Amino acid sequence: MSRAEFLAWGAFYRLFPFDDLHRYYRPAAMIASAMGGGSTSDRVEWLQPSPFQHTAADLQTLRAFGITR
Repeated sequence: MSRAEFLAWGAFYRLFPFDDLHRYYRPAAMIASAMGGGSTSDRVEWLQPSPFQHTAADLQTLRAFGITR
């Protein structure tokens, strides 16, 4: 992988994390909460939050790849 491609993947990950929290746990929690009914307007925003809000796990993964804020 070239350096340019590596940096491009880092930028993509900062916008759209693809760790287990975002791929599996958040969608499962959203489906579980939808079973109780109620409004669905905030669920989509919660499922894909603003790309500038990272969890501690996100930041640790990015640091492991040498990417810092």
